Amino acid sequence: TMNAFGLIQIGLMLSSTTIISSLQCHHLPLQQRKVIENSLRLLDKMGKEFPQKCLREKISFRFPMQVLQPRQKETVGVAIEEIFQHIFYIFSKNLTLAAWDGTALDQFQNGLYLQIEQLESCVIKKHTQHRWSKEASRLKLKKYFQKIDCFLKDRQHDLCSWEISRAEMRKCLQLIDKVTRKL
Repeated sequence: TMNAFGLIQIGLMLSSTTIISSLQCHHLPLQQRKVIENSLRLLDKMGKEFPQKCLREKISFRFPMQVLQPRQKETVGVAIEEIFQHIFYIFSKNLTLAAWDGTALDQFQNGLYLQIEQLESCVIKKHTQHRWSKEASRLKLKKYFQKIDCFLKDRQHDLCSWEISRAEMRKCLQLIDKVTRKL
């Protein structure tokens, strides 16, 4: 049989994990800023300067700003989590022609992945009841990332298309950074 002492220990363990996870959620905005700063640094480290020859191929993807401007803080959290997922997805395939530093790329991916997990446990658990901005925002976001994905596919994931996408992701992260600083 389990003695009282054993039960108390289990109880303490359980309560300390809830404290830890709620503390992590409490520090989420700060942590997010660190992740974004780090991701931006890694995006820079991954490649060199933007290649001159790709300049004339640059296109405007137009990030849907309204996604990051809802009234509720939580909704912004859900949007950010979704953005991270999209970025993670884009940078997880057909990278052979991108002349990037593999280690920096891996670290970039890992940082995003951990942040997605953290956001999922904090934001989503608390706020599944917010159907975020009536799905309209979600669709706008999806369209934006689809545009980037199609652009990459159309160009057979060549070097310039990756460089242009990398520049776009950096803009995207800078926008999130601006928003999270205000929260």
